[in-house]
Amino acid sequence: MAAANDTPDRPLLGILLMLGFCMVIPFSDALAKLLGATFPLLQLVVVRFATQTILFVPMAMMSGAVLFPTRRVLGLTFLRAGLQIAGLLLMFSALRVLPLADAVAIAFVMPFLMLLLGRFFLDEEVGPRRLVACVVGFIGTLMVVQPSFAAVGWGALLPIGVAFAFAFFMLVTRAMSREIDPLALQGASGLVALPLVVPFLFLPLADTAPLAGWVTPRGAEIWLLVALGVFGSIGHLLMTWSLRYAPSATLAPMQYLEIPMATLVGFAMFRDLPNGLAALGIAVTMASGLYIVFRERSISRVSAV
Repeated sequence: MAAANDTPDRPLLGILLMLGFCMVIPFSDALAKLLGATFPLLQLVVVRFATQTILFVPMAMMSGAVLFPTRRVLGLTFLRAGLQIAGLLLMFSALRVLPLADAVAIAFVMPFLMLLLGRFFLDEEVGPRRLVACVVGFIGTLMVVQPSFAAVGWGALLPIGVAFAFAFFMLVTRAMSREIDPLALQGASGLVALPLVVPFLFLPLADTAPLAGWVTPRGAEIWLLVALGVFGSIGHLLMTWSLRYAPSATLAPMQYLEIPMATLVGFAMFRDLPNGLAALGIAVTMASGLYIVFRERSISRVSAV
C-alpha cells in the first residue's frame, strides 16, 4: 500500500491541516448528537455523503482532477467509503448515549492503532519520542474520560469501534493521498458511499432510536442538517490533505487536540463540563500535541540546513 509518487512530506503543513480538522469536526459531532435524537442515524449519514458529493465533485471536475484515476484507486475508494460509513454510524450511535467529550476521548485509542498500522503497512518510522507523546496523550485521555461502563452500559464500547474503523480509514487515506487529488478523493468517496446508504432511507421507521428510515426535516432542522454535512465534509477534507503531507505516525498525537475542542463545544451546546481531573487531562493532551509541533519544527529546520 505504498504511495505511488515521490511528493515529499511537509510535516508542519500536515500538522496545521490536522489541527484544522480537530477544530472543525467537533461541530459536526455535536450536530450529530443534537439531530440524532430526532432523525435516523442512516439519514444523518446520507446527509453527510450527499453534502460531500455536492461540494467536492464539481470542484474536482473544475480543477481538472480525475475522480478514479486507476483501478487501484477505485478499489481503495470503495474500501475507504465502507470504513467511513462504519465509523460514522458507530460515532453517531455513541453520541446518543455519551457526552460529546467522553465519546471523542474514548475513541482515542486510535493513535496507538495508527502508529502500529503505519509501521507495519506503510513502513513509516515510529521513533521513541512520538511513541512517548502518544502515551502521554493517552494518559491525559484516561483522565478526561473517566469511563463508567456500569452507568452507560455497552454503549461505552461504541467509540472503540470508531477507533478501529477510522484507524484503518486513515491508513487507506494515507495510502491513496498521493495518487489522487484530495478534492477528487472526497468527491469520489461520496459518489461511492451514497448508493450504499440511500436504500436504507426507504426502510420502515422504528418507534425508538431508529437506525434507518426517513424523517422529514422542518424549519431550522433543515439548516442544522446542512451544517452537519458542511462541517463534516470540510473537516474530512482537511484530514485528507494532512495525510498527503505527513505520515500518520506524526499526525496521530496531534489528534488529541480534538478532545479539548470537543469539550468546549459540548459545554456550549449541552452544558457538559469536565471536572478538575478531566480539565487536567485536557491540559496533558494539549501539551502532548504541542510537543509534536515543536519537535517537527526542529526536525524541519535541521533538514533545511
